[in-house]
Amino acid sequence: MSRIRHIATLTATLVATALLSLAAHAQSVDGEVKRIDPDSGKVTLKHGEIKNLDMPAMQMSFRVADPAWLKTLQVGDKVKFDAAKVNGQFTITAITVAK
Repeated sequence: MSRIRHIATLTATLVATALLSLAAHAQSVDGEVKRIDPDSGKVTLKHGEIKNLDMPAMQMSFRVADPAWLKTLQVGDKVKFDAAKVNGQFTITAITVAK
């Protein structure tokens, strides 16, 4: 049983390290919340250029790394966010409501 726990801990550590590494390469982008879909764990943002993803300004849906973040957002909020491609999906790795 301890070997399984050790493998699970190692896996969690590797995933956390990978996410932190991706976040370190991400660039904060300005956006506006257009739609929130808690059932799918996604938010639709109208956003500026995302250089680290080679993505022009547009409106699109993103998966969020932490679905609890969706509870802090409202349609119309201006936000700053970081995004990365995680497991093949465009994912918000950090988001804050702009003050």
